[in-house]
Amino acid sequence: MRRVVLYELLSLDGVAESPDRWMPMQEDTVYLDNLREVIRRQDTVLLGRAMYDEWAPIWPDMDMEPFSDFINGTPKYVATSAPLNHPWANTERIEQPLTSFVTQLKAQEGGDIGVHGSIRLAQTLLFAGLVDELRLVVAPTLAGTGRKLFDNQDMLRRLTLNDGRRTPTGLVLLSYSVT
Repeated sequence: MRRVVLYELLSLDGVAESPDRWMPMQEDTVYLDNLREVIRRQDTVLLGRAMYDEWAPIWPDMDMEPFSDFINGTPKYVATSAPLNHPWANTERIEQPLTSFVTQLKAQEGGDIGVHGSIRLAQTLLFAGLVDELRLVVAPTLAGTGRKLFDNQDMLRRLTLNDGRRTPTGLVLLSYSVT
């Protein structure tokens, strides 16, 4: 069975929205190696509509490796009821209920199913019990404002720490299994 792996950039106070505003953008080989490890195992990506609308116009022309080749070449499924506005290779709209689609996708052969950004989608999948692993990059920043990944007060989930390490720029890389 395939796993759904949620990869999120978070500020220390839990903000996930607009990481370009608060995430340190220095070269950090440990961070990049972690990203390579995560995406190497993924052969499918789930995106929320807002993330798709933000990324579809820019990533086809971006040259930020290792993510550019990955996100442009990997099949992407977008959770939305509206037609997709921007052409982007390997992208399809999910045309059935999200939880049914993800459950069927998990039952197929293949690698990990990645969720990148897409806060509302991530929250929906967490609440539905469909996320198997959280891969979090926590920045040494207090963002103050913005949407948080973990803001649903009615959601109790037990996690098991798989790995935790600090990078040279002060990022903390965390991996949790959802139990």
